[in-house]
Amino acid sequence: MFFTKRFAVSALSLLAAGFALYIAGRPGTPVLAAPAAGPAYSADGEMLPPANYREWVFLSSGLGMSYTPQGADHLMFDNVFVNPEAYRSFLQTGAWPDKTMLVLEVREARNKGSINLHGHYQGTGVMGMEVHVKDTARFPSGWAFFDFDTPASKGTLIPSGAPCYRCHQDHGAVDTTFVQFYPTLLPIARQKGTLAAAYRKDSAANSGK
Repeated sequence: MFFTKRFAVSALSLLAAGFALYIAGRPGTPVLAAPAAGPAYSADGEMLPPANYREWVFLSSGLGMSYTPQGADHLMFDNVFVNPEAYRSFLQTGAWPDKTMLVLEVREARNKGSINLHGHYQGTGVMGMEVHVKDTARFPSGWAFFDFDTPASKGTLIPSGAPCYRCHQDHGAVDTTFVQFYPTLLPIARQKGTLAAAYRKDSAANSGK
């Protein structure tokens, strides 16, 4: 649903984050998860997997979505989650605060199983995962994308020249994010007046279709 492939700290918190980075950088050590409050990174610049992201706020699920005329050759579900702190801030302001993390989880769409006779349901295995993160101190444009092989692996930074950055910049409804596909947040952005001009232009162009 977003992306190209296939979103005052206490001294104790600082100590825990530093320890997590140290452990993650040691060879042969299992990858640790990032703290729930925001993004964390390993010594080599990769993102630590967000902890318990499926307990975050669920924003939407897309089925077989594609931003190109030629769709994928098989259906997939895209599930989007956001960290609760960012969600609460968006409800108040219609904008994303720093340290926002949007997680895109991709699952296989199945139509045969158990008693199902029509429609599709989600498979149990995660086929891919990406994170769209806002970290203004770390990334020149404010936002970055990370690609994860599995939900438990570290995420690799997608280069800033990748098409996903331009696509989000040109079409994102709010602050380069695809809020237009999040049905509970789009009305809030309209109310707060935070919709991007590029999105309003897209909407006007497609209003008659």
